[in-house]
Amino acid sequence: MKKIIAFAGSNSKQSINKQLATYAASLVENVETTVLDLNDFDLPLYGMDHENEHGIPKDAHRFLEMLKSTDGIILSLAEHNGAYSVVFKNLFDWMSRIEGKLFFKKPMLLMATSPGGRGGLSVLEIAKGRFPFHDGNIVESFSLPFFGENFKENKIVDNALDAQLKEAVNKLQNSL
Repeated sequence: MKKIIAFAGSNSKQSINKQLATYAASLVENVETTVLDLNDFDLPLYGMDHENEHGIPKDAHRFLEMLKSTDGIILSLAEHNGAYSVVFKNLFDWMSRIEGKLFFKKPMLLMATSPGGRGGLSVLEIAKGRFPFHDGNIVESFSLPFFGENFKENKIVDNALDAQLKEAVNKLQNSL
């Protein structure tokens, strides 16, 4: 059976991006799904001095091994001031020190959501430009604007947006 990993680029305990990633993962059929929480990975802030003195943390290796062992990735990025959240950027930086490539050409559904009308489009654009340099194979992307209005009871309630996500999930499913 194929395996997928879903996670949010956030460490908020009520992460709207984790809710979206979890919902999207539930739509993929006939796969084993693991939803990761970045709070379960203890990583100090990346710095060359820290790396030289202590090496690369075990949790960076553990996360990278999880990415290697999966068949597909669902990632919903939190947008902080138009870019990645610090927790995601830190994980990204640590993992890049291990092999340089992070995503191993695994099919990826890249998403973002926010309370506002742009739905994390700025961070999506950054990731779409950056991830291919790290073997990111983004098969589809999706943005959910106005999370509080469009996502209720663990699903997207706007029919058009839900249909868009389901089409994106279908493209991921066909890429596995």
